[in-house]
Order: sequence, then structure tokens, then C-alpha cells
Amino acid sequence: MASRSRPGRPPHDDVLTPAEWRTVHAVKHGLTSRQIAERRGISIEAVKYHVANALAKLGLNNRQELRRWHRPPKGSALALGGHMNEEVKFGSIAQIARSVRDIVEAEEWYKNTLGLPHLYTFGKLAFFDCNGTRLMLSQESAATPESILYLRVADIAAAHQRLASRGVEFINAPHMVHRHADGTEEWLSMFKDPEGRPLGLMAQAKAKA
Repeated sequence: MASRSRPGRPPHDDVLTPAEWRTVHAVKHGLTSRQIAERRGISIEAVKYHVANALAKLGLNNRQELRRWHRPPKGSALALGGHMNEEVKFGSIAQIARSVRDIVEAEEWYKNTLGLPHLYTFGKLAFFDCNGTRLMLSQESAATPESILYLRVADIAAAHQRLASRGVEFINAPHMVHRHADGTEEWLSMFKDPEGRPLGLMAQAKAKA
């Protein structure tokens, strides 16, 4: 007998529901249940419910295992071939991240005083173009002394697999951090250098027409 979905909710043909995917990506990004709830405008109980459902469906034991689990959503650009299947290469810097105490003050200074081209701002994140390399400013309660380098790759899943096979310690598996209005997806995966400092892999994926 075919399973029935809840009344008013269409059936999902993916391993997770859209709400569960959004929560899983946020968990993989390192956000707490409270932070996810605040960003999505839902209750902490709802976040915990989505996490528990995802863990049960994926056969995982905890959030730590979830952060290292990788699979793109079925309908995402990454899953639909929105990346180039070419040799994995490292070296191109896609983004540099810096923490700031006040995002409004920082955006004003970098845009008008320093004169960097402003790309976009959402929430407590502001992005600027540094001649092809993106600068990300993030408002944090305590500024960190070091910047984080993000390496641009064409195929983030292949790059993640290649580095993991070389013994690189990953903080989280590839996960979607933003989807632009035109459908372009931003994917990210963080790892550590020999001294334990964070580095990132970054890729953009857009579904082929």
C-alpha cells in the first residue's frame, strides 16, 4: 500500500524535505539551534524536530556526523550538473572573510571611504569585489585577528573527496549557504591546515538550461 503524506503537504521524492534540507545546511555551517531558529523565524523546537528527522532518515547519530555527511538536494543546481567536470585544481582565491563589530559601519567604510565595489548585503554579511576576489564582512560579537581564505573550485564534491583522501581534516562537508535570485547556488566546505586554522572550499553552481 502506498504511503500517505500529511494532509495539505505534497509528497517529497528526495531523502529530506525542503525544510529539513535548509536546517541540515545550517547545521553543517555550524549554526546552533537558536541561531537557525532566529534566522529562519521558527521555534527552536521546530529546528530540533527537523534535525531529529534528518538524523533518523540518514541513519546518523548526532550533529557532528551530520556536519560531515554530504549529498546535494535532488533539485539543486549541484545535483543537476551545475558544475564543470574538470581536473581538480587549487590555488585561485575566491573569497577572503573578515569579522567586524558593526556591519553597517563597516559597509559604509569599505564602500565609501575605501571605495570597493559593493556587491550585496544580507543580514549581517556584506560582500565586496576586490578585482575578482570577493571580500566577505561578517558582524561578530568578537572580531577574530586572522582572515579566512576560501579557495575557488569548479567541482566542490570532487575537491572535498580529493583532499579528504589526502588526510585533510574537514570541519564540515559541502553545503549550500545561499541561493541567488537567478538560481545560482553558493556552496562551501571548511577544513583545517596543519596548525588547525580554517580554510574553505567555495564553488558556485547553476542549473544548466
